[in-house]
Amino acid sequence: MWGGRTGAILRASGWWPTGVFGRRLLNCNAASLAGSSSPRCWNCGGLGGPPRGDRFFCPQCRALQPPDPTRDYFSLMDCNRSFRVDTVKLQHRYQQLQRLVHPDFFSQRSQNEKDFSEKHSTLVNEAYKTLLAPLSRGLYLLKLHGVEIPEGTDYEMDSQFLMEIMEINEKLAEAQGETAMKEIESIVRAHQAPPSMGFSRQEYQSGLPFPPPGDLPDPGIEARSPTLQADTSTSEPPAKQKELADDVSRAFERDNFEKAKELLTKMRYFSNVEEKIKLKKIPL
Repeated sequence: MWGGRTGAILRASGWWPTGVFGRRLLNCNAASLAGSSSPRCWNCGGLGGPPRGDRFFCPQCRALQPPDPTRDYFSLMDCNRSFRVDTVKLQHRYQQLQRLVHPDFFSQRSQNEKDFSEKHSTLVNEAYKTLLAPLSRGLYLLKLHGVEIPEGTDYEMDSQFLMEIMEINEKLAEAQGETAMKEIESIVRAHQAPPSMGFSRQEYQSGLPFPPPGDLPDPGIEARSPTLQADTSTSEPPAKQKELADDVSRAFERDNFEKAKELLTKMRYFSNVEEKIKLKKIPL
């Protein structure tokens, strides 16, 4: 159907049908991958899968390929491998990729492509959530550099900081009433990193389920999906928050991963306190 001159024109122009007729691939090139080391397409045996860059589809038969296991979240989301991330670009990238590989677009395709679509969407969703929140972004960046912070470890934190955390936990355990809870929340906000670094607290705390394709807003158009709806709050984060975020960023820029590890451990302590505050607010 798409052979001959028509197919050649479509390939040269970057257009080719995928899960939905006429949907354009992102940065698609017509040239197939060369070299004997390139993985072969599971469907036609041609060179080119799994794809590099944004080539999620076999250049020969257009079958969706499995996710590339060697690709990290920063590469997938087209972000610089840095603690500072352009969150507007990140959101647009998320929307682009979900339009490309969302499972709803593959309901009439082969079972393999349905399975690959689910895996791609799960990966995109997880990458977006990880890079959106400063704490998970920083921990992931540390992991890429071979540094991890095991759960339940104090990582040689200074005694003054640990005493401060203990006092907050004690106040939280004894807190009765809205006034006491607000006081504890103010203490936590004064020390931890900004919740979203450009995104809303709603997005930061959201589980971010896959929105249906119809709920994915066009870049530059106000989001309609509850998952992507921006918070209307424009208040500036406290100076302590900005200072800690800047310190983490500088540590990564200088490849001082031990310092980044220390700062992110503090951020995780306060994140855990926030979770306890949420649970405390839930009526029994």
